[in-house]
Amino acid sequence: MTITRWRLAAAAALTVQTVLLCAGGGACLQLAPPVASPDIECALLLDRPGTTSAFDYNLNLLRGMFGYGGPHTCITYDAVNHAYIQARKRINVAQPNTHMWAPEEIATVGELLLDISTQLAKIYGLSYEEIEKALPLIDTSKTLIREVCPPFLANVECRPGKYRRYDGLCTNLQHPTWGAKNTPFTRLIGPLFADGMNAPRISVTGNPLPPARVVSRTVHPDDGYHDHAGTVMVVAWGQFMDHDYTLTATPLDPHNRNEPEECCNRPPHLKNPYCMEIDVPEDDYFYSLFKLRCQDFVRGFSAVRPGCRLGSRTPFNTLPGVIDGNTVYGASEKFAKFLRTGYGGLLRMNPVFAEYGLKDLLPLKLDIPDEGCTRPNKSMYCFDGGEIRVNEQLVLTCMHTLMAREHNRVATALGQINPHWDDETIYQEARRITIAEIQHITYNEFLPILLGKEVMDKFGLLLQKQGYWDGYDPNVNPNVIDAFAAAAFRFGHSLLPTAVERWSKAHKFIASKRLSDLIRQPYDLYRAGVLDEYFMGLMNQVAQAMDDSITQEVTSHLFKKPGARFGMDLVAFNMQRGRDFGLPGYMEFRKFCGLSGADNFNDLFGTMSNTTINRYDSIYVHPSDVDLWSGGVSERPLPGSMLGPTFACIIATQFSYSRRGDRFWYELPNQPSSFTPEQLQEIRKLKLSRVICDNTDLIDTIQVYPMVLPDHEINPRVPCRSGILPSIDLTKWAESPAGPALLLDQLGKKKKK
Repeated sequence: MTITRWRLAAAAALTVQTVLLCAGGGACLQLAPPVASPDIECALLLDRPGTTSAFDYNLNLLRGMFGYGGPHTCITYDAVNHAYIQARKRINVAQPNTHMWAPEEIATVGELLLDISTQLAKIYGLSYEEIEKALPLIDTSKTLIREVCPPFLANVECRPGKYRRYDGLCTNLQHPTWGAKNTPFTRLIGPLFADGMNAPRISVTGNPLPPARVVSRTVHPDDGYHDHAGTVMVVAWGQFMDHDYTLTATPLDPHNRNEPEECCNRPPHLKNPYCMEIDVPEDDYFYSLFKLRCQDFVRGFSAVRPGCRLGSRTPFNTLPGVIDGNTVYGASEKFAKFLRTGYGGLLRMNPVFAEYGLKDLLPLKLDIPDEGCTRPNKSMYCFDGGEIRVNEQLVLTCMHTLMAREHNRVATALGQINPHWDDETIYQEARRITIAEIQHITYNEFLPILLGKEVMDKFGLLLQKQGYWDGYDPNVNPNVIDAFAAAAFRFGHSLLPTAVERWSKAHKFIASKRLSDLIRQPYDLYRAGVLDEYFMGLMNQVAQAMDDSITQEVTSHLFKKPGARFGMDLVAFNMQRGRDFGLPGYMEFRKFCGLSGADNFNDLFGTMSNTTINRYDSIYVHPSDVDLWSGGVSERPLPGSMLGPTFACIIATQFSYSRRGDRFWYELPNQPSSFTPEQLQEIRKLKLSRVICDNTDLIDTIQVYPMVLPDHEINPRVPCRSGILPSIDLTKWAESPAGPALLLDQLGKKKKK
């Protein structure tokens, strides 16, 4: 591979008209305009005298540009090409023959771009602002990088249509990759890496941060406080929504597609190259009992930015960034077809209880049976669903089952109302309705409990009661925020119960099972009637309080293997993932959200409990070092909210993006996907309690809002058959095969009879 033949450029090339970009408080950056003279070799002009490379210096001498030590630094396209060639010697880049790029294939290009960026940053002595604001401005389509740029990130052709794509592409017609899977997380604040490019964050003093396990055991012990109103259904819906939104691309072992156990107790040459293992102190109160000194952890893959732009490491999301029900339908057309029966618009299910007259379970996971599943023997299978973590814990499996049943219920009704519709039409219409239901329940029931009305109002999240909401903004990118994925929306880990309860249809406690025994082991659902008992438990069991107390079921026993006496630490995982992402500390996000900072730990008094502040003081050197997840769950909740102000701000920002940046949002007018006003009013009737009533077998009384404990005045239990929980009238989707005129005629004849 050779660099294109040098063209001699005039010295005046450095003085062409440029675009000026000034970072707040930082250096001004200049970029030659994209449509410049063919003689211009500057990919990027920095408005400062240059540190430069021998490569560029000699090149410019050849060109007669003896004044190179002048007021500008020119990064040439040829220098970018040279860095590319050096990077290709180190990195084997995937070149799939298909347009379907797997995350591990995308990652090879991501690593190449990171290598090129790192070379350029070192050669030119780039500042933080120049790495974050200037490097991404280089048009890499004019360099050799275009040879390896994945085609799905460029030249995407979008056609307006009624149904959204499974991969999230074309959610925005002007910016086709916005909201698409396999694209980078959005950053609210620029990243903090120890080397400005890639290395995990360190203390503001320049020393290492306390190990993630030390933060977990010191600040987040299991004190077992409980909330007074929220039920475990809040946790269940929250995790279901989280898995609709975000799945960080990480290395997976090729056999069972789980995260590789190739870090601890291995010599360096046998470790997974992405290892960032979690150190366990020798004196750990729990793990020392088993002489455990290390937990496996792998970093997220490096993303490919749209257009294959350069810059610091950034992770990427393997799910679409919009609320699109991929938990039910999958995130690719191929997998979506795999989940379907091919007739009646139905999803595949397992009629295991048909002889008892009970509703179906999810289909068996036969293709990769050990993926996300702990099997006691080869004859036992987990479940298949739209999202690979369907078996992560039994409560989540219940939610997947509920919404798959809801799709089939809607599809069956639509098929009866419109017998002329084919399988594809029924399926897509049922999918469109079910996604709208998920969006509506999230904003109408889940977010008000989580955020409170005041925060909802401030961020424009309150739903309209009548008419359309014309709030779509094509300038809003709905991609998932890094701080949301790696910290804020993991708030639910604080709410997790130690045990998950089963209750009878008469609302009486039956039994409970330790949470750690239900992780990746959903086999209880193979017993007839048990799914309904778990749903009754979700609605009657009190969630733990939103605080810094985390159950040992996930801080000592996560993903525990059969027969083992310990598992992993989810809290340490959260901290490590934030550092992997380059998330700035908790204090930076407080400032971003308009809250006060802290120069010492005494400044935090009132923000969180004194006990927590003292714990932080014992392990962190400075308040700016505190990890975002830890600080966020430790804050005192806002009035009427489950969350403190920092997490409320990040989560509300994300849900604002998800609504305003989604061209297929269910409340919108004037889109091919828009519902009629009558259909929209039907969707607004829906409550989660109605969905549970319609898709379970034994439940006949339920509180109106299942995420809140029943109260005879505020949230009474009502019969499923009562008009208090109205059903969606699907006849509003009736469509005559001969058009509206014939339908009106038929209705007129029916009335005369």
